[in-house]
This record gives sequence, C-alpha cells and structure tokens, in this order.
Amino acid sequence: MRKSRKAVLTATSIAVLAVLLAVFLAACGATTTTSDAGSATETDQSLEPSGDPIVIGAVVSTTGPNAPLGEPERNTLELMEDKINAEGGVLGRPLKIVILDDQSNAKEAVTATQRLINQEKVVALIGASGSATTLAMKPIAAQAGIPQIAMAAGNTITDEPPLDWVWRVASKDDLAVERACKYIAEDLGLKKIAVLYDENAFGSSGMAQIDEVKDVYGLEVVARESYKTDETDLTAQLTKLRGSNPEALVVWGTNPGPAVAAKNLKQLGWPLPYVGSHGIANFKFIELAGDAAEGVVFPSTKILFPQSITDEGQKQVIDTFISDYTERFGEAPNHFASHGWDAISLLVKAIEDAQDTKPDAIAAALNAISGFAGADGIFNYSPTNHDGLAVDDLIMVEIEDASWVLAQ
Repeated sequence: MRKSRKAVLTATSIAVLAVLLAVFLAACGATTTTSDAGSATETDQSLEPSGDPIVIGAVVSTTGPNAPLGEPERNTLELMEDKINAEGGVLGRPLKIVILDDQSNAKEAVTATQRLINQEKVVALIGASGSATTLAMKPIAAQAGIPQIAMAAGNTITDEPPLDWVWRVASKDDLAVERACKYIAEDLGLKKIAVLYDENAFGSSGMAQIDEVKDVYGLEVVARESYKTDETDLTAQLTKLRGSNPEALVVWGTNPGPAVAAKNLKQLGWPLPYVGSHGIANFKFIELAGDAAEGVVFPSTKILFPQSITDEGQKQVIDTFISDYTERFGEAPNHFASHGWDAISLLVKAIEDAQDTKPDAIAAALNAISGFAGADGIFNYSPTNHDGLAVDDLIMVEIEDASWVLAQ
C-alpha cells in the first residue's frame, strides 16, 4: 500500500510541476502550438515588432509610361515590408511603407512627396521610378531635410545640387553608358554609332554622357535624333539616322519608345546592331517589341544572371531575393525590382546603424555605408559619393528567343 501511495504522490507532483511550468512559460511570453503533424512546437513571440510604426514613403510609377519600372518596385517594397516585420521590424518597431503612384508624371510626384512628408510624417523617402519624377521630388525632400533614395539613373540626380539629401541605388547613366560604349568598341569592334534618344530627363542625360565618354573608346557619333516619350512611330528619325551609315544604333530611353524603335527598325529592313539602355531590362520590352526584340543588347545589373556574381555576400542576397520574389509573384525579379530591394534594405541598415529615426541621423549613417552587398551591386557611399555602384556591377545582356543570355 505504501508503495502504491508513493506512486500516486509522484504522479500528482509531476502534474503540479507541469502546471507551474506552463504558467511560467506564459508569463515569459512563450506559447505552445500544435503543428499539422500533431507535435508540439514553441513559437517565439519576441520577434513580433511593437510600438509606433517607422514610416517610410515611396513614390513609384504604377501607371503611365514608367509602369514597367514602377510595378516591380512596388511589388518588392510590399514584399520587404512583410519580410522585415516578420523578422522583428526595425529597432523592434513595425515598418510601414506608404506607396503612392505618381502616374509617371512630375506634378503627381510633387503632390505625392508633399503628402508623404506633411501628412504621413515619413522619416525617409524612396523614389521615384523615372528620372524626371525623381528630380521633381528632390528639392522637396531636400528642403524638408528628409533622406531620399532614388531608383532612377539620370546623372543630374546626384550631380547637381541639392545633393545632401539624395542617394541612389540604380546604376547612374554614366556607368550604363560606359558599359554600353565599352561593349560596342571592344566586343563588337565597331566605331561609328548613331544615337536615338528620348527627350525626357533619362534620355537626354544618356545622350550627354555618350558625348562625354565616346572618345575614351574611340567611338564617333555620326548622327543623333530625339523623340518624345509618347511617340508611336519613329520611322522618320530612323530614316535620317540611316543616311549617316552608322555601324551600330544606340537607343537610350525606357519603354515604350525603344520597343517602337525596334519594330520600326525591323520594318525598314535595316539590320545593324541595336544597343539599348538599362531602361529596357525587363520583359515588357520583349512583350512590346515582339520578334523585333531579337538580338537587342543592353547593360543590366547582375540579377538577370546570378551565376555571373563572384561576391559571396551579393550572391546570397540575390538568391534570397529571387526565391522570395518568385514565391510571392510567380516570376523572377528584374533589375527594377532589385532597386526596391536595395532602397529599403539600405534605409533599414542606416536606421539600425544609427539606432535612431531622425532624418539627419539616417543621412549620416547612409554616408558611412561601405561594402554593403545589395541586389544591384556592392554599395560604397560617402559624404561625396551618393551613387554607390561602379561599372563592374553591370553586365551586358542579349535578347535571344524571347529570353536573356549573356552578351559578353
């Protein structure tokens, strides 16, 4: 009987201890859940962010001519907001990204920027998708003293004042132009080029940069023509360029213009190398140009060909990004999507490095970022360098069978 009573007391003691342990774990913030397989697993609630959100504003083009750029940027920002909050937020607080559409229009970009600063009380800005809209945002952000991460390539974004409050994740025009010119001179072995460029900020900046670097690579611009962003037929400009007998055609713009040029070029039966800008590094160009896109070559970041990446840190970032983006959106990201990834990642790093959300603290932390492996490349900022990337961060890509292959 004594032995039986002892066994009962032991079982009771175990039960009491189990209850006390459950109470202790609940007091510590841990919970117990049951998986689909029926086994008990612990979920750590300490990663869940709390407190007032840290608000970052983004101005992108999800409608209008720049929509092929802005849509993947918006997708990435939405993806990153969820990912960062699932991993504990920023400084333990939830991240909130307010995304507004500028309709590919500078006036709308101004309105959106003012709303984000004055009403949403953002601590930093991302935007815009195009150079013109980015330039429209720039003086407003500078006047308010709010850091702005640009996703556009126009040189003037970081070459002309005000400069203290704007940084860039996209490869600036001079890097892309230099990569394209190097390809024409060294890989194709050609010297005479004709240039067709958009009259907007992006295209004009590209044309100016071609003039700046052509002599370095022994290139001669034998003719140049411009077009308006919304033109639907560029036959007249191409016919004029053809009269100068160039060996290659450079088209500097973003969709739809470059796709129109490719179709018109094919209609004219003019078979010469077509080198585009990094503004066509998306499937939208192939969709718009159809079979006329075949053989077009353009500079791009390495996200289109992760196998070309030698830096292990960047390769890990790219692999994670491609996996996350593809799982959520059912397609691989392009280099416009990578601009969104880098913009928010750099801002989060700056805030965490500064341990502060004050704009001037974020700005100082951005200027101190060095060797940061991003989706677009390895970023090195400083008080006098707000561009971050180098020519080696770019590769040349060719369209073949409605897909991409390395051209170099």
